[in-house]
Amino acid sequence: MDKTFAIEALNLTKYYGETLAVDQVNFEVRRGEIFGFLGPNGAGKTTTIRMLSGLSQPSAGAIRVLGYDIGSEIVEAKKGFGVVPEYSNLYGELTAQDNLIFAAQLYGVPRQQRKRRAEELLETFGLLEKKDAHFATLSKGMKRSLTIAAALIHNPQLIFLDEPTVALDVVNARSLRSLVRELNRRGVTVFLTTHYLEEAAMLCDRIAILLQGRIIVIDTPDNLKQRVKAEHACEVRFAPMPTEVMELEGLESVYRVERSGAGFRLYGESMPDIVQAVFTYASQKGLEIVFISTTSPTLEDAFVQLTGIAPEVMLVEKGVK
Repeated sequence: MDKTFAIEALNLTKYYGETLAVDQVNFEVRRGEIFGFLGPNGAGKTTTIRMLSGLSQPSAGAIRVLGYDIGSEIVEAKKGFGVVPEYSNLYGELTAQDNLIFAAQLYGVPRQQRKRRAEELLETFGLLEKKDAHFATLSKGMKRSLTIAAALIHNPQLIFLDEPTVALDVVNARSLRSLVRELNRRGVTVFLTTHYLEEAAMLCDRIAILLQGRIIVIDTPDNLKQRVKAEHACEVRFAPMPTEVMELEGLESVYRVERSGAGFRLYGESMPDIVQAVFTYASQKGLEIVFISTTSPTLEDAFVQLTGIAPEVMLVEKGVK
């Protein structure tokens, strides 16, 4: 049994009828790392998780999870991992504690340990006061936390998190990210799918970017950013603000412009040339430059360059914006 990798996928392929959802995907996840799986809607992220966790049979290829072959040793493998689906699989009519006890039963936790383990997790997630509340009555953040707790009831070595912070407010999302870091510090390997590039940059040791069922790159966040280092960017805000991005796109030395908060981000090959173009433009239009700053490459920049898809498109697809 290979102790190096928590997950090994070899030529992983999935068809739905004649539709190719995952196309000969190859990757390994090292034990103890947080591995991000990024891509737009329909890229094959959830399908891949379903195959890795034994919920869906691949059309071709091989999978080993925690050293076990998912095709022939799924029972042994499932003892070592937990799955948090995008949409909760807990029961609305059961209390928070009863949901955890039921999950413990499903995962084969000895009867005498189930209640104690449930109470430990309720306390860890700040839900002990809600232990007798029915799941259906909990807030979105509490439901998400309890769903993760249920996947941890058997102390797994590996956890699959499918879009864990979608539809959560800023406070609950931050809390869950802190929890993911803490789980990882305790030695849990995390396989994370997310639409949020900033989230992936903050959490992940390595990231795979998936597009149309194929992995186009696997690397660390820092290395992905280095891929766009030759591209310079400048953040700028004017008063009054121009209404048309097209005006800025026409500036000499600027080859791409994006909205960025209350201002714009301008891209080009030479930072001095970009800055000069901005000042010339402001002078010609009678505008005041209220803010200007150079920026370092971000994971968003790398994602756009590698996929041609704006991060905003991913969020709209997910119903976030």
